[in-house]
Amino acid sequence: MFFDFSDPQFWVAVAFVAFIAAIFNPVRKILTTNLDSQIKDIKDKIDEAENLKNETQVTLSEVKKRQNEVQAEIQDIHKEAEKKVKQLEEIAESKLKDQIAKRQVLAEAKIDQLTRDANNLIQTHISSTAIEATISVLEQKLNNQEQQKLIDKSIEDIGSALKN
Repeated sequence: MFFDFSDPQFWVAVAFVAFIAAIFNPVRKILTTNLDSQIKDIKDKIDEAENLKNETQVTLSEVKKRQNEVQAEIQDIHKEAEKKVKQLEEIAESKLKDQIAKRQVLAEAKIDQLTRDANNLIQTHISSTAIEATISVLEQKLNNQEQQKLIDKSIEDIGSALKN
């Protein structure tokens, strides 16, 4: 026969199979529990990684949204600054034109005054020169008697002019 019950090798083989069968269940449970625990840990880590990925994507989208908002704010600020610069340029140009106009009016008034002063000075000079020339001519050509007659006639003319 194939099995010899008196052979010690047979009983060692049976004992070995019985031993393996006896520890197979606890070892299988330990291995299964251990593997299940590792699988659960791996699944938890995968879930955590997916959660982190999702949170990162949400954060990234929020950052992009904020970046777009900041970009829009920058453009608004830039446009507002350009408007203010234009306004300031217009105000400065207007003030400059006003100052130029005021200074031109002042310069024209000053020129007019200087012209009047120069004309008065010229007239005064011409009159005084004419009077001096007349006095000089009269003194040279008229004697004392003729001078006295001329003075008397002038006094008479002034008197009749004052009466009218």
